[in-house]
Amino acid sequence: MKKIKIIIVDDHSILQHGLAKSLEMEDNFKVVARADSGFAAIELVNHYLPDLVIMDVSMPGLNGMEATKRILKKNPEIKVIALSMHVEKIYVTGMMNAGAPGYVLKSCSFKELLDCIKIVLSGDYFFCKEVRHIAKNGKHFPKDSKRVSVFSLLSKREIEVLQLITEGYKSKAIGEKLNISVKTVDIHRTHLKTKLNIHSTAELTKFAISEGVTTSLL
Repeated sequence: MKKIKIIIVDDHSILQHGLAKSLEMEDNFKVVARADSGFAAIELVNHYLPDLVIMDVSMPGLNGMEATKRILKKNPEIKVIALSMHVEKIYVTGMMNAGAPGYVLKSCSFKELLDCIKIVLSGDYFFCKEVRHIAKNGKHFPKDSKRVSVFSLLSKREIEVLQLITEGYKSKAIGEKLNISVKTVDIHRTHLKTKLNIHSTAELTKFAISEGVTTSLL
């Protein structure tokens, strides 16, 4: 029997290790890789082409929402389940709008995660009871035509720069992380402020938190 290939993405190594051990005790699962960031997840997915990705939502560098969006754009057949500590609407809808058909809290039981995996792999949606009301019983993605998502306003690079800015990185460090010049980072800063009509780093951080781009606190 062919095993389901799984990649676990979480920036907490203990959770990664424990979840991998638990999943591999099941006869039909094989954890082929583990990642601690959104960028690493994208690389590993492209290499292993798993059936399923279990994705943390808030991570430094590149969050789970943007990582999910990029993964599914290139590999739409892969299923992504969000495994998160966040119950707020911005995170739940953010993952759904990125294409994840499942959302389970880290406080849920392992059995509930297994149920989610089974249902998502069958082609249906599964949201744990704590967030099910947000997902409208797990049957429909919420629509809000009056609200424009940050992901539709900004480019991929601008979202990366925004997250690093709100995590406290200066232009030089951002440039080193993204392999771009300080001048290019500053251009992205200017574009961010212009597009969002925001004039300070503090305001950028507040905006990023409200949009679920980062959980960094001022």
